[in-house]
Amino acid sequence: MAQRKKAKPRGALGEVRRPSPAKTEGEISTFAAPAAIGPYVQARAAGGWLFCSGQIGLDPESGTLVSGGARAEAERVLRNLEAVLAAAGAGLAHVVKTTIYLVDMVDFADVNEVYAEVFRSPLPARATVAVAALPKGARVEIEAIAKLPK
Repeated sequence: MAQRKKAKPRGALGEVRRPSPAKTEGEISTFAAPAAIGPYVQARAAGGWLFCSGQIGLDPESGTLVSGGARAEAERVLRNLEAVLAAAGAGLAHVVKTTIYLVDMVDFADVNEVYAEVFRSPLPARATVAVAALPKGARVEIEAIAKLPK
């Protein structure tokens, strides 16, 4: 298993970090996002693409789910996703497709507002799916596919 890089998140949600050179192949891992809670990696780079595993609203330091409902979870999820992207030398602008999983579609508007604050044009393609449950009691999970910069 590859060594996880310690990195600070960056982007529209407040933190600033210079992107590292793009990693074009292999496992991507960072301490700035929660460790995988199962037999998978935070992301995998392959053929110029980055496939990011679903992120839930876990605080990377404590490993606990953030409080405050779907809005707070969505903010933390997107910070986690930004951190994983940054570890691969990419950012939210490189994301071409996301899938959002919601335990309750009543949270759609709140999550959509947070999402719109973070993603800018050109917007990625997206699907939003209602699910019966998510790990750790989360209400929101987001996975992403990004085209790595050259």
